[in-house]
Amino acid sequence: MRYGEATVTVVDPRSYMTYQPFLPEAAAGNISPRHVVVPLRRVLPKAEVLTGRVTTIDQDRKVATIAPLVGEAYELPFDYLVIAMGAVSRTFPIPGLAEQGIGMKGIEESIGLRNHVLEQLDKADSTTDEEIRRKALTFVFIGGGFAGAETIGEVEDMARDAAKYYKNVSREDMRFILVDAADKILPEVGPKLGQYGKEHLESRGVEIYLSTSMDSCVDGHVVLKNGLEVDSSTIVWTAGVKPNPALSRFGLPLGPRGHVDCEPTLQVKGTDYIWAAGDNAQVPDLVGRKAGNENAWCPPNAQHALRQAKVLGDNVISGLRGFPQKEYEHANKGAVAGLGLHKGVAMIVMGKMKIKLKGRLAWYMHRGYHGMAMPTFNRKIRVFADWTLGMFLKREVVSLGAMENPREEFYEAAKPAPVAAAKTEEKAKAS
Repeated sequence: MRYGEATVTVVDPRSYMTYQPFLPEAAAGNISPRHVVVPLRRVLPKAEVLTGRVTTIDQDRKVATIAPLVGEAYELPFDYLVIAMGAVSRTFPIPGLAEQGIGMKGIEESIGLRNHVLEQLDKADSTTDEEIRRKALTFVFIGGGFAGAETIGEVEDMARDAAKYYKNVSREDMRFILVDAADKILPEVGPKLGQYGKEHLESRGVEIYLSTSMDSCVDGHVVLKNGLEVDSSTIVWTAGVKPNPALSRFGLPLGPRGHVDCEPTLQVKGTDYIWAAGDNAQVPDLVGRKAGNENAWCPPNAQHALRQAKVLGDNVISGLRGFPQKEYEHANKGAVAGLGLHKGVAMIVMGKMKIKLKGRLAWYMHRGYHGMAMPTFNRKIRVFADWTLGMFLKREVVSLGAMENPREEFYEAAKPAPVAAAKTEEKAKAS
């Protein structure tokens, strides 16, 4: 596209893009949180970046209503529209989940989980109350897909390392529990590697309960459908995702699960000026359909989202210039998952051949693939630098939980003392 030919405006409630496959490693302290995100204004210097939310879209007038972080909402006209709002955690009306659960969809949640887990070790090390210790050292993870298995693997690894620095806490004092409604974990890598991943986590002391779900977790009292009840201060929810619910307000054609219904060209069905891609798009999987599966759709993962983005960009320019649209077609390259340092599973697809790896070699594949897929050369270098330093320096086990409420200490210092406040009130009444 020639400079000045078009104006590109990006509207997002955050001023950065998150590479979500690295969230478990960020939670474990293997990667700096800032290296997992890409600042939009830096990588899109010629685009207009607006920090806010799109609340409504008027397709007849071609106008979007923007709600900025501060100030009144306003209308923004457009000629062409791209819907790439991603997905949010898929939750259920489980008592206590909203109050107790920790998600894993954003870097804030990832770092919050890391600080929270280390705080629980601090708490357990500093008390002699066995009930408090037991609750603090019980960690429950709901969901055994990539997000759940990778996160529990990384966090268990981190907690095991951290325990070496505590006098009153050992790995044997901790209880890690993984729960999934399906009859297996890591379905993305196939049954054999999924079974290996299960056995590997169990060998590290992780309790895995399949074909069950959580009924409630009020005040941290976790009740599973299979009858198990435990008290836990850490309940991590990774039981799948769903398209951003804001899509339902835009008047777009949606699939049965709430995704934007798209043509193979990534154009939204029934339009010639709207495109969608990524986790919020329902895109036909042409490779699967050519193989005989008429209901094949592209799964919501980074492998497809990154490649769809390139096709979408070309198609928007083709639409602008009146050229034909290109269909998105991508054959699955496999799947990789890390389960902690030097541990992982990988299934690499090469034509009709599937190569299955496990252990250290699979872990290398996991890091190599995602390291190269990380957007921007700047972030690639920073991520590989983090990994290289980690080979020679010990993992940091410092909790920075105070970052979540940074003004709390200052507020306590600045507010009037109760006695002084009372005297001031008495003087005011006397005058």
